[in-house]
Amino acid sequence: MPPKPLDYESINENVKRAQYAVRGELYLRASELQKEGKKIIFTNVGNPHALGQKPLTFPRQVVALCQAPFLLDDPNVAVLFPADAIARAKHYLSLTTGGLGAYSDSRGLPGIRKEVAEFIYRRDGYPSDPELIYLTDGASKGVMQILNTIIRGQGDGVLVPVPQYPLYSATIALLGGSLVPYFLEETANWGLDVNELRQSVTEARYKGITVRAMVIINPGNPTGQCLSEANLREVLQFCYQENLVLLGDEVYQQNIYQDERPFVSSKKVLMDMGPPISKEVQLVSFHTVSKGYWGECGQRGGYFEMTNIPPETVDEIYKVASVSLSPNVPAQIFMGLMVNPPKPGDISFDQYARESKGILDSLRRRARLMTDGFNSCRNVVCNFTEDIMHDCLCLGAMYSFPQIRLPPRAIEAAKQAGKVPDVFYCLKLLEATGISTVPGSGFGQKEGIFHLRTTILPAEEEMPAIMSSFKKFNDEFMEQYEDHRGYSRM
Repeated sequence: MPPKPLDYESINENVKRAQYAVRGELYLRASELQKEGKKIIFTNVGNPHALGQKPLTFPRQVVALCQAPFLLDDPNVAVLFPADAIARAKHYLSLTTGGLGAYSDSRGLPGIRKEVAEFIYRRDGYPSDPELIYLTDGASKGVMQILNTIIRGQGDGVLVPVPQYPLYSATIALLGGSLVPYFLEETANWGLDVNELRQSVTEARYKGITVRAMVIINPGNPTGQCLSEANLREVLQFCYQENLVLLGDEVYQQNIYQDERPFVSSKKVLMDMGPPISKEVQLVSFHTVSKGYWGECGQRGGYFEMTNIPPETVDEIYKVASVSLSPNVPAQIFMGLMVNPPKPGDISFDQYARESKGILDSLRRRARLMTDGFNSCRNVVCNFTEDIMHDCLCLGAMYSFPQIRLPPRAIEAAKQAGKVPDVFYCLKLLEATGISTVPGSGFGQKEGIFHLRTTILPAEEEMPAIMSSFKKFNDEFMEQYEDHRGYSRM
């Protein structure tokens, strides 16, 4: 009897090719251990509220009123909710055609797209067209939609940074395209070298691949670096020369913990460069409510903005968006609130500012605790001095990506167990401590060099104990496998 259509041997090979380490073997094992009663600390994914971050009050008040509009008619509503939250809820409800339970335009509510455009104008100093902004179910859905538009088949390649967020490798695999890696340089604070880009494109073309797009993740995930304006100009010049569309993943733009290198958007740098580049380079930029001090991952709100994309292509993207009918409407309201928060003088401004600052300040302190903790561990390298140590984790983003210098005997033991060495290490860490991380191999890394990624999101008061537990495990692991003849090095 022939295999049935959904028997494993019959399913789409692209589905089998796709890998997503953030919810891969480590996560599945952690979930099993949790079911068995073991306490698990899920630092594998940037999911702030799951690790104790409190939601901001004002957006939750507004969305609560939008979800239950009958509360607006209650005579006591002004006792429970501030006047500005009530006004904003009425505003957003007026933008819908039947409340939060009704479909919106497939691009998102026009009024909220206008708020996003105004946010981009305030941020960059250049106009933004709401008709070229699409609201999406998280930034990931937007990324997938644009890659689906770009990739025509296996002969089409996309330049992706390594280490990279595996959304890109997984989506490119699902769509049958080719990932073209370009390596970030760990010894230069995960910097981007245009010569590396040229080499990657040359090698891809030699293999018959047509490179059509380039991805930048700024601030970086998992590496946390923030690209300078000079670096962004180099990237945009490169895309102009090579006729590439640039995909700017900018979802961590609120997660900046220092003043020396602020976030600068790709759109601003592109416009600053002027013609012909500002009129020619195609750019799609992505943002979300899931990161920053909002951390509203479960709401699934995002947007993308298109620059220099022909109207005919925009129409095709609209057509495909229409297949899903409508992005999540409550998440659209969260997006509106993120890009248009309370202003000085508003009733809720002081509380909003206090809560936002409190979250960012705590993330900064947790970054210090984690960096210091890793640097105290045997064969764990977070190679930056105290005065610039934020670069190790967090010029931006919410992760640490330390290098683990595994002894040869540990690498051999991993081989005997049929595991990639950093997977072997992370599984041992999970079993011993309950700390669930992601091995660096899930993001890509140079041959013979090993990392893990962990978030800096566990509760601040729990961080010393977590790092103490990590250090105890790591140092015992190194003692077990170290033969004092060396270990993996850069």
